Amino acid sequence: MFKINIYLKFALIAIFLGGGIILSFTYGIGYSWIFILVGILLLLSYILLGTVQSAGEMIQAMDFEGAEKRLNLTLNPKWLYVTNRAFYYIMKGSLAAQKKDNKVAEEYFNMALDLKLPSDNEKGMVLLQLANINAQRNNWAGAGKYVKDMKKLNITEPTLKSQVDQFDQAYQNRGQMNTVRSMGKQGMQMLQGRSMKRRRPKMR
Repeated sequence: MFKINIYLKFALIAIFLGGGIILSFTYGIGYSWIFILVGILLLLSYILLGTVQSAGEMIQAMDFEGAEKRLNLTLNPKWLYVTNRAFYYIMKGSLAAQKKDNKVAEEYFNMALDLKLPSDNEKGMVLLQLANINAQRNNWAGAGKYVKDMKKLNITEPTLKSQVDQFDQAYQNRGQMNTVRSMGKQGMQMLQGRSMKRRRPKMR
């Protein structure tokens, strides 16, 4: 996909739109309308698409600080094309969760859910994040609601599908995990000991 660096896009908008307007006053509308049109199209692409694509690439490269700064260059998320707006909220939520700011993360993820997400993969990713936030609060009833919703989806992305299955297993074993947490380190050692006993083959 063809893409333009956001700072280059800002420069091109200023050159074409600003230059076209100056030319129209100086030499008349003539060919200046072409510059104005190109400037308007570039401006619309910035308003409707924002900086979602480049921010996503930064997140993949684990540059979370750079991704947050890039997302903040979006003029207004409410003006974004609906798909980009959904990804904007997902990335903002993911960045907040990465900083352990679960309250803000939950708000962004719920905003993403209210929009039309591209596929069940994106919806599953958001639901998994919300389930995990509730599990961290020990709100297993809330987590269970999201687990139930995830099971209704047709998730095709292998890694995400595996993560959903793992969380579902943790949810099913939540009683045991709560007991272990209450017992602290000793409980974890007991759980590990039981696990090792189950895996030990029978002596013949």
